[in-house]
Amino acid sequence: MAKPLPEEELKAIEAIVRAQSGGVTLGQITAALTVNIPTRTLQRHLAFLVENGRLLREGERRWTKYYPPAEARGEAAPAAAEEAVIPLSGGGKEVLAYVRQPVERRNPVGYDRAFLDSYRPNVSTYLDERERAHLQRVGTAETGEQPAGTHAKLILNRLLIDLSWNSSRLEGNTYSLLDTKRLIDFGEEAEGKERLEAQMILNHKDAIEFLVGTAEEIGFNRYTILNLHAMLANNLLADEGAAGRLRHISVGIERSAFHPLENPAVIEECFDQILATAAAITNPFEQAFFVMVQLPYLQPFDDVNKRVLRLAANIPLIKRNLSPLSFTDVQRQTYTDAILGVYEMNRIDLLKDMFIWAYERSAARYAAVRQSLGEPDPFRLRYRDALRTIVGEIVRNGMNRKAAVAHIGSSVTKNIEEPDRERFREMAEREILSLHEGNFARYRIRPSEFAAWQEIWAAVR
Repeated sequence: MAKPLPEEELKAIEAIVRAQSGGVTLGQITAALTVNIPTRTLQRHLAFLVENGRLLREGERRWTKYYPPAEARGEAAPAAAEEAVIPLSGGGKEVLAYVRQPVERRNPVGYDRAFLDSYRPNVSTYLDERERAHLQRVGTAETGEQPAGTHAKLILNRLLIDLSWNSSRLEGNTYSLLDTKRLIDFGEEAEGKERLEAQMILNHKDAIEFLVGTAEEIGFNRYTILNLHAMLANNLLADEGAAGRLRHISVGIERSAFHPLENPAVIEECFDQILATAAAITNPFEQAFFVMVQLPYLQPFDDVNKRVLRLAANIPLIKRNLSPLSFTDVQRQTYTDAILGVYEMNRIDLLKDMFIWAYERSAARYAAVRQSLGEPDPFRLRYRDALRTIVGEIVRNGMNRKAAVAHIGSSVTKNIEEPDRERFREMAEREILSLHEGNFARYRIRPSEFAAWQEIWAAVR
């Protein structure tokens, strides 16, 4: 018969968790204990408290945090609040009821390749015609016929903060929205937070800028998805060589009855099949949702899989100038339950309910942002690449005022159509005169290049 756990130690742990708001990590509990409890023993104590409903656990691996039960915090149970917000289909309710059972009551399952093999692009569909039409209607931005990524570029400042924060908090990151804004805008890390949290958010920023800045080149191919993973996983993995590399090790899913694939060769085959299938799908919303279903189910990387899928789902939306999906207001528990429904049941109902609701929220937000920004100048949009090239050349080559005017004139004659030359010349000269430390990055100029150019520009009159 197993020896009973010491109640004194269990109560001491509970008291530490209740005393701190925002969740407590294993390390914080260890530091706060007045008695010495070995790490493995402490982990067993915590597992016992969670299993018996005395504590709540959220997050995985290094992101795990422990909370008092909702009743002890004087809050309503999160599940009821979330279900009241997101309208659930009958199938969504069935999935929710199953995955919220204790894990020991759910059937152990492995990866079922038939779930992927049975999908035929543009024949099979996860979203029906009515759902696709609805999403198209709410997500269409009034940009007219513009190059890929135009809409995302116009709202980039908001998108960087929204998507970086929402995707990170779904992983257990405790940065607030304001903390995230300060980190992204000014590079200021929040006090009392782990460096890993700042790294996660900055990795999202880099990955989003990559998708938006190369919108015409990205797609469902190895170049895009592997590099996306490398950016999101930068400086966060125990094995740095695993960033941007398909999984060679076995992984487990915490609090799940699902056991992912272990054979590296099959993982690679399925990964390539997912990309080829996604690339062949013609509807952008079906593409987005397909990768939200199939990429995490495969678990192609050592870690950071869900972050990859959240950004990858935006690829067809960015390319088609549709409203991006930033997961605004999506609750962690709902998101986790929806993913578990795919893992353990191969059921997409709850994830689809969440996807449609979340996209409606995101589209409404970015429609409001666009309205506040006003209509973009079509002339500037048309020549944005030429303008970026000229400004970048002037700064990187350290041109003074005289050289800059000459360079603009020469470039305009070579590259701009006759009717637009004078207007473009004036726009380029205004842009050079208005460059400052807060806006030069949009021309892909490095801080060192801008600082060196500023000295030359200021010195020569």
